[in-house]
Amino acid sequence: MTNTDAFDAPLTLDPDAVLLLIDIQQGFEDTGYWGPRNNPQAERRMAELIDAWQATGRPVVTVQHASKAGPLAEGTPGFALKDFVAALTPDLHVTKTVNSAFYGTPDLHAWLQERGARQVVIAGVITNVCCETTARMAGNLGYDTVFPIDATHSFDATGPDGVTVPAADLARATATNLHANRFAKVVTTEQVLTAAKG
Repeated sequence: MTNTDAFDAPLTLDPDAVLLLIDIQQGFEDTGYWGPRNNPQAERRMAELIDAWQATGRPVVTVQHASKAGPLAEGTPGFALKDFVAALTPDLHVTKTVNSAFYGTPDLHAWLQERGARQVVIAGVITNVCCETTARMAGNLGYDTVFPIDATHSFDATGPDGVTVPAADLARATATNLHANRFAKVVTTEQVLTAAKG
C-alpha cells in the first residue's frame, strides 16, 4: 500500500500527470440497455479536465472498449468515442476488451514506464467497472492515482439477490473502496483543476 500521508495531503499534480479517459463512448447513451445512470454532469467535468490538460500541455490517453456484442461492439455506432473525446489527438490510444486499461493494445503500463510517468488521473465510464478496475491496477502498479469521481458515472445494477443498487450508491462504494484501501486519491474535478493551475 502507498504511504497513507499521500492520501491525506492536499492534491498536487505532476507536470506530466497523465489523464486517462476511459471508455467515453456513444454506446453508453443506450439507456434501454444500460438502465438509469447517475451524475448527469459527468461529461461536463470530463471536458473541463481535457481543457485543463490541453492548456497545460500534459499528456492525454484515450481508452476505447471493444465488445463482441452489445452497444460497444466494434464496428457499430456505439463503439465510437463521444464527439468531445473523438476530437482529441491523444498522446496514446488504447483499445481493450476487458475492464482494465492496463490490459489493452498498445501496452499502457509500458508506455507510462517509457515516459517515466508516475501519476495518472482517471475519468470516464463506468465508475465502478472499468474506471475502478483501472484505478485498482494503477495503485497496485505503484502509480500515484487520482480519481475525480464527479468526472465519472455509473449505472444501476442488479445483484445476485435480485436487488437493484442505484448508480449513485455504486459510485459511493467505489469512492470508499479506492480511498479506504489506498488504491487512489478520490477527489473532485474542481480540486484537480485547482491543482492543474498550481
